[in-house]
Amino acid sequence: MADTIAETVDLLYTIDQENLTPDQQIALGVALANLAQAERLEQINERLRGIHQVLNAWAMKATVDGGR
Repeated sequence: MADTIAETVDLLYTIDQENLTPDQQIALGVALANLAQAERLEQINERLRGIHQVLNAWAMKATVDGGR
């Protein structure tokens, strides 16, 4: 997903905003807001993956320790 976000950022920032119609400016603003949300969701997803790994490690340890 990171490649898609990076490519989208590059594309959005190459747009010449001075020649956009008001409707196009609104659409660009919406696209930028959606992009920021996608970036934030990807950061949250990465943190959740890390938490999941820690919890799995704890569960595995508890299983091993419980079997002793």
